[in-house]
This record gives sequence, structure tokens and C-alpha cells, in this order.
Amino acid sequence: MKCPICGPKLSICCSLLSIWGIVMLALLGVFYRIHSVALFEDLPITSEDWKKDNYTLSVIHDKYNQTAYNCFVAAGIYVLCFFFSCCQQRMGSKANYEMS
Repeated sequence: MKCPICGPKLSICCSLLSIWGIVMLALLGVFYRIHSVALFEDLPITSEDWKKDNYTLSVIHDKYNQTAYNCFVAAGIYVLCFFFSCCQQRMGSKANYEMS
């Protein structure tokens, strides 16, 4: 018999938070991928880095693409957390069913 790590309430909470994280980070990744101007201030670039590359626009595009990739990776991690939470929920419900 497998033993769940999380209880039923915690696994439901983690599932809901994972869904929220997946949606939010996927949308952020899409907006960074299309180089949204509203997110320019959140790019990890300093004026020294930009000056070092002679103020080229390709540096900005690279930062947008790298940040979009980071958002998609984080969304993927949330997908794994969602599957783990769902498995924990199913194990918990099976354990409660077998004990009654």
C-alpha cells in the first residue's frame, strides 16, 4: 500500500496553486516572446551591459527571449508539481476508501 505524502486538503491547495502558476507563467512567457513593451522594465539588463554591446537592439531581444524561456521552464516545473499533487490526491482518496 502506498502512503501519500500530502493530505487531501494540502494536495488540492497545491493543485490549485500549480494551475495558477502554469497559467500565469505561460502567459508571461508568451508576452516576453512577443517582446511586450510593458515588460521592458522587468528585463535583467543593466546600462553597462547595453553600452558594452553598443546599444544594439539584438541585446534587448536576447534578454526578452531568455526571460521567456525562463518563464516556460518555470511553468513546466509547475506542471510537474500539479501532477504530483494530483497523484497525492488520488492516493489519499484511495487510502480513505480502503479504510472505510
